[in-house]
Amino acid sequence: MGMVDFKLSDIGDTIRAVREAITGEKIQDPAEMQRLANDLATMEAALRQGQMKVNEAEAAHPSIFVAGWRPWIGWVAGMALAWQYIAHPMLVWLLAIFAPDLTPPPALDLSGLYPLILGMLGIGAMRSYDKKSGVDTRAVRRG
Repeated sequence: MGMVDFKLSDIGDTIRAVREAITGEKIQDPAEMQRLANDLATMEAALRQGQMKVNEAEAAHPSIFVAGWRPWIGWVAGMALAWQYIAHPMLVWLLAIFAPDLTPPPALDLSGLYPLILGMLGIGAMRSYDKKSGVDTRAVRRG
């Protein structure tokens, strides 16, 4: 319960700051703050529900360009890692042996790709844990 109280107080502080910035007046009533925090939480839940519906519609779409963009990103990330850690070192080694006068291709800069890969792996691991635990998170999210 302490974590929920902390988040609600953060929401309340944010609401208070936005309202003060727009209207110039301060909210003094704690009940009004709680009502505004509840309204904000309801709006956030509705946004999450809407995004889940969009995700489900995209996944069910027959076109590969709509349903396949997430797997495509996974494949691109996997190919980048395969190039960086398997193919590129092997090519550099082979060029050093058989064609030392050729300049090997540069290595990739994966600094922007790692957060994406780790995020995808984290979400996949959470879903796998839920499945193993017998939790249907899709049913929990729907209501």
